[in-house]
Amino acid sequence: MTKTWWKSSIVYQIYPRSFKDTTGNGIGDLYGIIEKLDYIQSLGVDIIWLCPVYESPNDDNGYDISDYRKISEEFGGDVAFDQLLAEMHKRGLKLMMDLVANHSSDEHPWFQQAKKGKDNPYHDYYIWKAGSPDTPPNNWQSVFNGSTWEWNAETEEYYLHLYTRKQPDLNWENPQLRKEIYAIIDFWFAKGVDGFRMDVISLISKRTEYKDVPKDMSFIDVMEKVYANGPKIHTYLKEMNQEVLSKYDIVTVGEGPGVNLEHGPRYVSDQEKELNMVFHFDHLTLDFGPDGKYDPVPVDFIRFKAIFSQWDEALGTTGWNSIFLGNHDFSRIVSRFGNDGEYREKSAKLLATVLMTLKGTPYIYQGDEIGMTNVSHDHIDAYDDVETRNAWAAAEAAGKDMDQFLKAVHWQSRDNARTPLQWSDAKNAGFSQHTPWIPVNENYAQINVDAAEKDPNSILHYYRKIIALRKAHPTLIYGEYKDLLPADPHLYCYKRWDQEATFLVIHNFSDTPTNWKLTEENHSLIQSNYSEVLATELSPWESRIYSLD
Repeated sequence: MTKTWWKSSIVYQIYPRSFKDTTGNGIGDLYGIIEKLDYIQSLGVDIIWLCPVYESPNDDNGYDISDYRKISEEFGGDVAFDQLLAEMHKRGLKLMMDLVANHSSDEHPWFQQAKKGKDNPYHDYYIWKAGSPDTPPNNWQSVFNGSTWEWNAETEEYYLHLYTRKQPDLNWENPQLRKEIYAIIDFWFAKGVDGFRMDVISLISKRTEYKDVPKDMSFIDVMEKVYANGPKIHTYLKEMNQEVLSKYDIVTVGEGPGVNLEHGPRYVSDQEKELNMVFHFDHLTLDFGPDGKYDPVPVDFIRFKAIFSQWDEALGTTGWNSIFLGNHDFSRIVSRFGNDGEYREKSAKLLATVLMTLKGTPYIYQGDEIGMTNVSHDHIDAYDDVETRNAWAAAEAAGKDMDQFLKAVHWQSRDNARTPLQWSDAKNAGFSQHTPWIPVNENYAQINVDAAEKDPNSILHYYRKIIALRKAHPTLIYGEYKDLLPADPHLYCYKRWDQEATFLVIHNFSDTPTNWKLTEENHSLIQSNYSEVLATELSPWESRIYSLD
């Protein structure tokens, strides 16, 4: 196993719009991040992953980029960015930017030129198909509902958009387009950026026959077999690595919708020379029902555990995993995988222990370190997310029970993770002097950073402690992993070991006490989220780490 800085690092993800507003316009900005760098550093993390801050019309909150080399003035512009990078490096923190290379904004100059005429040199930067205004080229459905095809009257063609109509997909078949993307990556690395998280990178290679999707195919299967893992994906990633990535000491993680155990390891294999890590979503689609995300079903806990074991085995010694339970696109982890009511603190600490003791690079999403929860607005108008709003409109048009659908929104909306970070019990949770761009969670008076700092037993202090523990024991980073109770319906018990040490980690993922007794004679308890540990029983949502001699 090759040991590198990014394998032993811990990533803290920032959604800038919701982090900290310093200008009083209700929108978080880069100066807000600069103001809180000491707080971030105090957690013990090494890398900040910054969601997009480029120039954008914000149809999808920055994931529709209109200028890849310009930082939006809304966030403080290029001056604020340069200051942020300098202040981070001064503290030994590395910066991982977000690269969106599957699509651009329709307001990007490339697309503005491309849509003017078929003979325009930028036309081939995007994907076009002939048709008539009322007959799209195929039946593909956007991730955000509706057809993936939008009519362009100027050229009398459709353009492809797997996401919103304002996010036209880029044509990676065009070598000139690929050169443009590599030049953009090089531009940021030359500035001193330390890596890229690559948005939906598994989708950049298209199956150019553009055949209809079978009507009975599930959305997960469509993603795996139609949209993702196209025939040239590894050709493109190898070329990207050779042309630019390999020339810098940086880290790359590819967001991989549709990436599964079959082909996932190839993306990150040392021999393949493509990416360092991927985000697969096997464990984050477990509660998707037959009709997808907004048709939620209970999480299969045994399957949840199996996914971590299967990926660990599949990656072996030549690949490396990303350990994460949520981000800006999913619900709050304590609401989704824990108990955000009676056992919010215990279950949040348990989930932190899971993140820091599995094999791979852990990712913490802003606010999870204080146990922020899902939000339950009583009306759809309080939600901003384009995916949520589109899903609502589609459900309404289909005549669904909208009271029931609102409950699904409470559970699954991406806005659950996008409510402003709760800094204090002051107005607007201390996030802004102005009305925030999206409503704060009403529980901010109880759940906030200030309160957590003052409480020695808080989730925040536990995060610092468990992060320090991981860093003190390389075995918890690089050691072998084995699930000892794969069929247990409540317990997740695994061993981490190497030549230096052996650790036993056990979690009770339930609201009920569970019988359990340690059989190894030589052991010492080195971490628990309970102050009182029982000899023959695990308390609700209890986590323990034992050192085995």
